[in-house]
Amino acid sequence: MPDGVVNFCPGSGSSFGAGLVEHPLTRFIAFTGSKEVGLDINQRAAKPQPGQKWIKRTILEMGGKDAVVVDETADLDAAADGIVASAFGFQGQKCSAGSRAIIVESVYDRVLQKVIEKTKQLRLGDVTQPDTYMGPVVDENAMKKITDYIEIGKSEGRLMTGGGHHGPGYFIEPTVIADVDPQARVAQEEIFGPVLTVIKAKDFDDALHIANDTEYGLTGSLYSRDQQRIERAKEEYYVGNLYFNRKSTGALVGVHPFGGFNMSGTDSKAGGPDYLLLFTQAKAISAKK
Repeated sequence: MPDGVVNFCPGSGSSFGAGLVEHPLTRFIAFTGSKEVGLDINQRAAKPQPGQKWIKRTILEMGGKDAVVVDETADLDAAADGIVASAFGFQGQKCSAGSRAIIVESVYDRVLQKVIEKTKQLRLGDVTQPDTYMGPVVDENAMKKITDYIEIGKSEGRLMTGGGHHGPGYFIEPTVIADVDPQARVAQEEIFGPVLTVIKAKDFDDALHIANDTEYGLTGSLYSRDQQRIERAKEEYYVGNLYFNRKSTGALVGVHPFGGFNMSGTDSKAGGPDYLLLFTQAKAISAKK
């Protein structure tokens, strides 16, 4: 592309980023990041600046508190695999990470035990080694935030495995906290790290209610062999990306267009057939012969 079409401008989001959003010549903002910053961008973009001739448009892809729901008909081994992969892939530092496992009570103990066993097998350490599953979290601030949430989780549920951190570097053990109330902080707030909260549901209806009962709506997963429940989930599980009998992460361009709604974003589907059209300006032209 010609010089100046694409510009890499690194800087602090709170100063440099805010300046870009507020500039009168900025016309369109595409953002991926936290709910707090996304809402700030939305607010700043909505206020016209001197010299601004257009209404600024935004694509905002923000956070999630994504759930993996397991009912009593599910393949429990596959469900446990999916829960662990969803929660701890990329150190849990994905907006699509399955940070909540919601399991109906009749299979709760069995699935929880399988999740604990599989989590304990994950290798934490040097990512240049082929058998390493998890590396460090991104920086010191992330480590502090995550470890603070782990301490909160210890008072809101039962610490089943993990909870520690190691140095040098910012290595946090994959952590499972069970018997968590659906309204607990660790069940409602995005942690963005390798922390899984496990919640017991009375039945499928209760599990679906719990899954939907957050301010987010990004991704979700259901493990079930009941086709009627799968059909219900298509209509009643309120997420932008819904997966059946597989993990809640791994959207692919052109295959699983990605994006959520509620406080997870504007539901603009990155990787979808209409995504690039959002960056264009429509113009209808008519002529009389």
